[in-house]
Amino acid sequence: MFILGLTGSIGMGKTTAAAAFRRLGVPVHDADATVHWLMGLGGSAVSAISRHYPDCIVDGAVDRQALGARVFGNDPALKTLEGILHPLVRDAERRFLRKSALHGAALVVLDIPLLFETGAEDRCDAVAVVSAPDFVQRQRVMRRPGMTAEKMASIMGRQMADADKCGRADFVIQTGQGRADTLRTIKEIVRLVQGQPGAKWPPAPDNLHSSE
Repeated sequence: MFILGLTGSIGMGKTTAAAAFRRLGVPVHDADATVHWLMGLGGSAVSAISRHYPDCIVDGAVDRQALGARVFGNDPALKTLEGILHPLVRDAERRFLRKSALHGAALVVLDIPLLFETGAEDRCDAVAVVSAPDFVQRQRVMRRPGMTAEKMASIMGRQMADADKCGRADFVIQTGQGRADTLRTIKEIVRLVQGQPGAKWPPAPDNLHSSE
């Protein structure tokens, strides 16, 4: 099973690219969606987060807006939150990979926003980076509800520069020329890698149950 990592900085169009892979029948594991599920009602992260940030729990779920305000610009608080979430996300990722392998998937995508920043490329056979011109990125991001220039700068400050990501990528998916162009690139990536044997799954026995 070939594991393709998918990443890209904020506003680059990664969500659209992931949806295109899904439409082509490729299973996609969305790390961000997993985080939202973990912090939702009954989610595995709620109890641990409540011990550190009890005021951010509302009706049995994490109020993501309140939590974001607590950790925004606060590196120690962010590290604490990441220490809670990252192992749980990794566990969910491994369950996804096991299920996909059992169903005979030849190719899967791991959609991970901070893929290079967290060393997750080591779990992938290849990496595709979603990119767009700077002005397109800024327009997209600043249209988001509640976004400010300060918040955008803070988010981008935690992310590797787009040029560096593209330089380390096996594939670059440009999203600034319209969806048709993006889809053509993604179809070509799938054509190139779908029949290739993957070297990352199954993992070595020592890594099968390890967490971040």
